[in-house]
Amino acid sequence: MKNKVNLKKAIILSIIIFFIFGLVFVLLNYIGYSKYTKNSNRKMAQIIINIEKNYPEANINEIIEKLNSKTDENTKIFKNYGIDIKKDALVFENDEEFKIFLILNIVTLFLLFLSLTLVFLSYNYTKDKKLKEITKYIEEINRRNYKLDIEDNTEDELSILKSEVYKTTVMLKEVAENSKQDKLKLKDSISDISHQLKTPLTSITIMLDNMLDNTNMEEKTRIDFIKDIKREITNLSFLVSSLLKLSKFDSNTINFMNNENYAQDIINEAATNVAGICDLKNVKINICGETKAKINCDFKWQVEAITNILKNCVEHSYENSKIDITLSKNKIYTKIEIRDYGVGIDKNDLPHIFERFYKGKNSSSDSIGIGLALAKSIIEENEGYIDVESNKDKGTLFTIKYFN
Repeated sequence: MKNKVNLKKAIILSIIIFFIFGLVFVLLNYIGYSKYTKNSNRKMAQIIINIEKNYPEANINEIIEKLNSKTDENTKIFKNYGIDIKKDALVFENDEEFKIFLILNIVTLFLLFLSLTLVFLSYNYTKDKKLKEITKYIEEINRRNYKLDIEDNTEDELSILKSEVYKTTVMLKEVAENSKQDKLKLKDSISDISHQLKTPLTSITIMLDNMLDNTNMEEKTRIDFIKDIKREITNLSFLVSSLLKLSKFDSNTINFMNNENYAQDIINEAATNVAGICDLKNVKINICGETKAKINCDFKWQVEAITNILKNCVEHSYENSKIDITLSKNKIYTKIEIRDYGVGIDKNDLPHIFERFYKGKNSSSDSIGIGLALAKSIIEENEGYIDVESNKDKGTLFTIKYFN
């Protein structure tokens, strides 16, 4: 009976109605009995008065005793006067009263039956009405109409079902909206990828065409073209590799192998990966702080994330400058701060630097705008958080916190 509020109400109402009509039925029978007794006693009193008047020597007590006797041996005498003691009443008023009370009892029973039927029909109508509403809502949902107001504050079983339908509607609405947004994002991503691939491929095609068309091209120019083609192919390789990594995150197909790792080991490995571009600009990387700080993470992927951040810092650093990396740890998180002293990030670009394919005003020509987006995805996958602060011509500070 839990949550069957309407059914419980119908049962309680039926019991109350049954109890009320039961009292009415008992009261009617009591009144009928009182009427019969009153009529019979009144007539017997008249008979006794006549006996006393006409037969003074008669023993009244003996007469009353005979009246209360259960024997019916002398009742045959009434047949001589056309009265059947089993069918007819000696007091005719009682016959009339009996008919009245019989009708009243029948009417009472009919009203009782009618009331209980109305209670049942009302309960059934309410139930059918809610079922029709729920059916209608489901039909609307099937038509992809999720703008429905079907919240119900009652607690009966159908209202609970209605609430569950509402929750399902909200969930389906969110799924539909997310699906729509995902399609738009996919469309934008495909457009961005096409653009990113088209530019280097076009450059490569133009340079190859020039080399093929000009067989007498100077050796120095030819070598420059070959170097440019190699650079574009390297960029394409990096782009495809990064896109494959991001697609793995999007499809949730990456299984992180988390272990306790020293944060400094991750930094050292990432610094080794960017050593080549650091040498080109003579940028020095300094590491300080708690060198024994540990992070529960996937070593390979975190090296990938830190490498992308360091690469961004080196690209935006001035020549003959430095990058400071500070490690710290408390009871809540392990923190890595990476600070460069370069051109900084424009304040209009700052909110967008972690977006895919976004290239700020100070980005290098070789940048494809995917490294920081990948770094953010990796860090957040390992229960981390990344933030950035920057001032023009003063440098940029990346703050990474790992909450584990």
